[in-house]
Amino acid sequence: MDAVIKACAGFLGAAALPDFGVDPAVKDLLGRTAVSAWKTVTMKLGFASLVTAAVGASGLLTAAAQCPDFTTYSQSPQGNPSAGPLALPYMRPDPACRTFNSTSVEKVISDMKSRLKDPDLARLFENTFPNTLDTTVKYFNATENLAFIITGDITAQWLRDTANQFAHYHTLLSTDKELATLVKAVINNEARYVSQYPYCGAFQPPPESGLAPSHNDWADGVTVNPPVNNQTVFECKYEIDSLCGFLKLSRSYYQATNDASFMNSNWYAAIDQIFNVIWEQSQSTFDDDYNLVSFYNWTGGNGALSPAVNNAGNGEPKLATGLVGTHHRPSDDLSTFPFLVPANAMLSVELTNLADILDSAKQAKNISQLARKYSSTISNAIWETTIVNNIFAYETNGFGGRYVMDDANVPSLLSLPYLGFLEKTHPAYVATRKQLLSRKNPYFAAGKTFSGIGGPHVDAWNPWPMSQISAIFGTDSDSDIMQSLYLIANNTHGLGLIHESISIYDGSYTRPWFAWANSYFAEMLLDLAQRKPHLIFKDGKPYTPGK
Repeated sequence: MDAVIKACAGFLGAAALPDFGVDPAVKDLLGRTAVSAWKTVTMKLGFASLVTAAVGASGLLTAAAQCPDFTTYSQSPQGNPSAGPLALPYMRPDPACRTFNSTSVEKVISDMKSRLKDPDLARLFENTFPNTLDTTVKYFNATENLAFIITGDITAQWLRDTANQFAHYHTLLSTDKELATLVKAVINNEARYVSQYPYCGAFQPPPESGLAPSHNDWADGVTVNPPVNNQTVFECKYEIDSLCGFLKLSRSYYQATNDASFMNSNWYAAIDQIFNVIWEQSQSTFDDDYNLVSFYNWTGGNGALSPAVNNAGNGEPKLATGLVGTHHRPSDDLSTFPFLVPANAMLSVELTNLADILDSAKQAKNISQLARKYSSTISNAIWETTIVNNIFAYETNGFGGRYVMDDANVPSLLSLPYLGFLEKTHPAYVATRKQLLSRKNPYFAAGKTFSGIGGPHVDAWNPWPMSQISAIFGTDSDSDIMQSLYLIANNTHGLGLIHESISIYDGSYTRPWFAWANSYFAEMLLDLAQRKPHLIFKDGKPYTPGK
């Protein structure tokens, strides 16, 4: 028992147990102050994460919580069904098993449930909005300013996924101090990752957590240059949108809190590395004398999920245009051409946002100026080199090669308005969107019950619900919004969670626990709550969480 108490006591103030009530023996060992802390900070880190942090100290905490593995839990209906025709089950873990608890999040759920017309949509929101906090906070210590967030059924922290997993909590950070502290700790942990391995996108737990690194079978036999340590790095595919995700999370935190304290030495070291990558990957493959210009390569092959990268791991040749090259897409799949247009659009937007928050905080004017310069260069290159007949290419190479398609993963062409790159009414977006949601996009597929955009990550006949979410963000048409919304709602396999992809042939799905998709769905409903409240609310009045 002593080991358990010491483990718990070490977390008090940085993380807290749920309020199960306090055993007298615990009172004797912890004292009145610790017990008071235990009782009063019940809505911070959930019991399940404390168990993880205290693993090795005692098995008593695990026995007390009896928390199921959420990958298994999410594959069958759990709680009472909703009152709508879909009868969607309640899929949240028991409060004792949630990895982080927040009263402000619970209030948003209550507010939305009371307003939503459709009890099935209400249940979907109830399941998806808290899913990141309920299930993915694997480690958090406010004193250390460190947090480790998994993507769901894969025990690793993806820079891209994490930024999107927390995007829908943005408006709560100004009033929920504990939630803001968690996000700040995520940023600091990611800053350490990026400053050391800027070309990598997925990482192992920080050593302070005491959590063992996961073995990634897909990384076995893969050669990466510059070399990486697999005790820190889970996977080192270079995807420029991963760095965009870090920038997005940073600026979102600052915009909500006006707290610049995250701009520490770790963070600035990460920012420096991001600019190094931008410069390096803006260069042509060959210099004027045809010397190979290579700053990063990833061989692939040897059983890796992505195939071997051609040209000795350096990818397809590129000719400098002002865009920034990438080896892999946000789906972790190999790029066909190196200039991924939607990722560059996101980078342009987030560089401007970086400059804005630095100017607001009155810090690093030189970095702000550089960010604005690169943002403008990238944006101009997109408009000047990637559009033909008003249609954006998904990828280009600078030599005239272009690939017109879209992938469901964000950043995508369909998500350009969501990213903030352009207005949803822009003629080039309207024309591109029409093509992407049709047979003219090789990765659009339609069946009797579901349709959308997929990608090679699964296969061409498994579109992703994420694409229909992006479609909603990209239109003001009430009918289009409702069609996409119910394509999603009607295709959760009766489980009330948003999956990675859905077969157009038999409705089967991939990834039962995909936190990013759940967060993106909830973020979309909150967007409709402000933009189109008449479509989803009983009273038709707009609603903004935290306001």
